[in-house]
Amino acid sequence: MTAALKLNAAAPATDLSGVEFATSADGIPVARIDDLVLGMVTSPSGFAYLASAVFVRRPLEQLTRVDFIGHDGRLAGEAEFRARVAETAGHKRDLAALNRVQTRMSASTPWGSSQMAVIYAEGVVAHSTAGHGGFHLSADRNAKVHSLLRKDTPWYEEDCEWAIVALSFPDLFTAHERSLAEKTIRNTWPDEWEALHGFKLTEGESWTMDRRAFYQRHAADHVVISAILSEQHHGMTEVVAVVGGDRRANDDERRFLVPSDEYAGRGRFGFVIDPVRHAQYHGPSSFIGWRGQEDGS
Repeated sequence: MTAALKLNAAAPATDLSGVEFATSADGIPVARIDDLVLGMVTSPSGFAYLASAVFVRRPLEQLTRVDFIGHDGRLAGEAEFRARVAETAGHKRDLAALNRVQTRMSASTPWGSSQMAVIYAEGVVAHSTAGHGGFHLSADRNAKVHSLLRKDTPWYEEDCEWAIVALSFPDLFTAHERSLAEKTIRNTWPDEWEALHGFKLTEGESWTMDRRAFYQRHAADHVVISAILSEQHHGMTEVVAVVGGDRRANDDERRFLVPSDEYAGRGRFGFVIDPVRHAQYHGPSSFIGWRGQEDGS
């Protein structure tokens, strides 16, 4: 693997220079980084999340949760809040050191006309459109992308494919962006990631691989594809499940009643019917498409 393909995914040393910490008027941890203010806000349901606000000039001790509008993911506790603050501060310092130029240019992209462009370097330009965006690479730049990840076109969309650009030209991205890019490639293109790094991913290290393993493991099981709270059975959720969870196959589609509390705890890839505990349901349906189609009607 060439040096250009190695991402610095390790967590950087904590550097809180230029960061001001305090406790707000209503008792939440807050921090200021230049014109950005971050806070650890607790939701009504009890989980904490990272919130943000910009151009709030008042002292941190005078702020309250109503000053924060942005929502940037859950937090396990104050230690993680401080780590996220340090990460954000490092990202802003790295950005200041990069020579990115924001401009407008006339360009047609796969997502529409460019409304704003950011020049990362010669041959590496990020375009924003009304609905989407992504990177355009020159022919020379695109030729430097590893063949496992290189596209036939020079356009790399902003949701996932941007990470290919960051992987290929790490000197144009911040440490935080490189870490996100490594994670994105690992989750989206795990086979290519393994080939580039020379070792196998384990369970929990790639969303795509975990999803693939889930459906392989339950290829013969009924996996839920639709669910609705039952109008006829309080506390139950009526579900429709097919073998292997493939909506397109429509293989042996059946209905079941599952306790709603149990269904609420389903895994991220789906709910698997246990034929021992979940009896097939033949009664009146809460699904509009199933009404009048119950067994025996």
